[in-house]
Amino acid sequence: MSDTARDMMMYDAQKKSLGVAYLFWFFLGSVGGHRFYAGRTGTAIAQLLLTFVGCCTVFLGIGFFILGCVGVWVLVDAFLLPGIIRTFNLSLASQFR
Repeated sequence: MSDTARDMMMYDAQKKSLGVAYLFWFFLGSVGGHRFYAGRTGTAIAQLLLTFVGCCTVFLGIGFFILGCVGVWVLVDAFLLPGIIRTFNLSLASQFR
């Protein structure tokens, strides 16, 4: 097997799918599932922690504000997701050149 064929197989095995990313966004968006999938671990942890803190502070009233902010962030991510996946796949492809 040539190096080019091996590199193409490695790229295909590691690239991310936009459809899968949207499934993670739809079902696990508020806990950053789509960002974990796309390799954006730092912001995924931030979404996860904000959702947790928001849920824990709902009874104080501030939790509604925090959860609202997370909701807006997740909604914006619906539009940013194609670019995030494209950037990940392009950086992955550059590793195999």
